[in-house]
Amino acid sequence: MKTRLVLVLSVVFILFGVSASSAATIPFPGVRPFTLSVPPHYNKVLPEPLIIALTGYNQTGQDFENYLQLEPLTQSIGILYVHPDGTKNSRGVRFWNGTPECCDYELPKVNDDAYIMSIIDQVSAKYAVDPKRIYIIGHSNGGFLASALACNHADRIAAIVSMAGASYITQSACKARAPVSVLEVWGSRDVTFNGNHGAGRAIPSALQIFKTWGAIDRCSANTVKTPNALDLDSQVPGLETTVTEFQQCPAGTAIDMWQIDGAGHTPNLTLDFSPLIINFFLDHPKQ
Repeated sequence: MKTRLVLVLSVVFILFGVSASSAATIPFPGVRPFTLSVPPHYNKVLPEPLIIALTGYNQTGQDFENYLQLEPLTQSIGILYVHPDGTKNSRGVRFWNGTPECCDYELPKVNDDAYIMSIIDQVSAKYAVDPKRIYIIGHSNGGFLASALACNHADRIAAIVSMAGASYITQSACKARAPVSVLEVWGSRDVTFNGNHGAGRAIPSALQIFKTWGAIDRCSANTVKTPNALDLDSQVPGLETTVTEFQQCPAGTAIDMWQIDGAGHTPNLTLDFSPLIINFFLDHPKQ
């Protein structure tokens, strides 16, 4: 983890104080519309990263943005940003069709894989998107979809961050054909940390998911806990988050896990969290 870049992001955020209200928001209409946040100093001759944020079950994209507060950072440092909505089921609850384990439980099935990839294609057709810096962050249900996208489109997705979001129950279901950088973020008191699923479906534990990504990316079997503990939950005293990394992954690729000891499914994030997420993304472009 590059401390220097984290500090730069923090300084930019403090000095410029760009707010979401100053964002240039561009609507993309259609059957499933979305809105793109464009940095104020966007230059079409300088390709920029694209981040897509996938909210959890029964939440809107704006709910997730309110939680993460990524938009001020993306505006400050020059990142294209989308936080779309999932569709509503028969009970009016928004969801993503991530993997068979979560969370499209009705028929006909929604093709959210195609929807998110269409967002990437539509934005790339109108704006200068760096094809080596396309990133996805998802929470819970959104984390399932982020993992599925990384498995299905490893040639295009550079890195994902999955917060309390599981993946396929079997490693063989993931068809990733290129290395993808993955950051797993889990609260130790999350009800799904050990593989339990509220809908009664079996899912892998946080540790299993972490190890599976290490195997998919063909890292060595060795993992290490770094000395750099983090403070990511404002309601848990001290440096409560341990950082574990796989060793000897393909060049430029990382498989990391942040375990927030004492936190639940939705941690009370500190102001450090989002700059660190941006840091992880920008440190890991597609090779």
